[in-house]
Amino acid sequence: MKLLMAQLETALAAIHQTPHQLVLEFAGAGAGALAWLHGVGGSSRTVLEATDRYAYPSLVEAIGFQPKQVTSSDVAQALARGAFKRARNLAGSDTPVIGLGCTATIATDRAKRGDHRCQVAVCDSQGVQTYSLTMIKGRRNRLEEENLVSLLILRAIADAVGVAGLPEPDLIGDEVIEVSFEPVAFLRRFVNGDVDWVSIAPNGKLSANKTLPGIAILSGSFNPLHDGHRQLAQVVSEMVGQPIYFELPLVNADKAPIALLEARRRSTQFAGYATLIYTRARLFDEKAALFPNGIFILGADTAERLVQLRFYNDDPAQLDAALNSLKTAGCRIYVAGRLQGETFLTLKDLDLPHAYQDLFEEIPPSRFRVDISSSQLRAMRSSTNS
Repeated sequence: MKLLMAQLETALAAIHQTPHQLVLEFAGAGAGALAWLHGVGGSSRTVLEATDRYAYPSLVEAIGFQPKQVTSSDVAQALARGAFKRARNLAGSDTPVIGLGCTATIATDRAKRGDHRCQVAVCDSQGVQTYSLTMIKGRRNRLEEENLVSLLILRAIADAVGVAGLPEPDLIGDEVIEVSFEPVAFLRRFVNGDVDWVSIAPNGKLSANKTLPGIAILSGSFNPLHDGHRQLAQVVSEMVGQPIYFELPLVNADKAPIALLEARRRSTQFAGYATLIYTRARLFDEKAALFPNGIFILGADTAERLVQLRFYNDDPAQLDAALNSLKTAGCRIYVAGRLQGETFLTLKDLDLPHAYQDLFEEIPPSRFRVDISSSQLRAMRSSTNS
């Protein structure tokens, strides 16, 4: 028990260290989550407001309709959307915010005919993520069910702000937490191909246009975002005299596609820090069409793949056309060295087509060199957690 509480306190402290602020709405259970949040120093940086909608008229006032069933995903989502709007009004304009809604029916001092269950929804600028749990009736007392609901609320908050390490809910039998995500209309248009890219500002605001010219972009999978990315962005920002945008391509020429729910998880790492852009641009000539006159920041290993024929159907003419598209669009490619095995690979080591060598510019190793990758960090994290 002491180990679980220490784990919980560590995760709550991490939540309080994020830039996110939130408003919480409860109906029926889950107020224990608020007590846990306040039980760790720093909650004033996180919690803007919390309301317990225990009376039915209070709940109806909050959601704006009379629900057929109080403990439902519709009610939890309506509470979360209302809480998000409230948080947006209470927080500073530069602050990323979330709204959380919980509705639950748990054990009480009288018999209940229906299931004991809860619905937790968390809303941010990208959409609403909902967690549904039906508990096995009669296996826990009221306090145990209250704690389970409260822990599920904390999980929803942790997921929304990008914090890992929260204790897993103690499920029994065939209990399962079902998770779904409903993106906002703007993101649905992106998923459907009606919008080519979507940017997420540090405060969570979404925007898009046909093109975004003249920006400097660091592209990656950011699983996780680490100090190497941040240092590289800082160095190039100083070199070019402008801020750096980060791009998360949901479709990649050399990796598996990234689902929108996973992209949302990774995007939490940029809250309060930098603008992240979602695209479906597999290759850099496609990116050049979206971001003309742009600066693309690559590691030497990625720059090496950029000129490999296997990405162009083994057709030199297609490779030439792609590089010519970058050149015609007025783009530049800044290349940082990367450790490959025992060799530190730099721009000078790459076999670049002569006609396009002026597209590339070296980021001097004296200004930037970090010899750890995201895959190494994931392996280290996995080893620590096992």
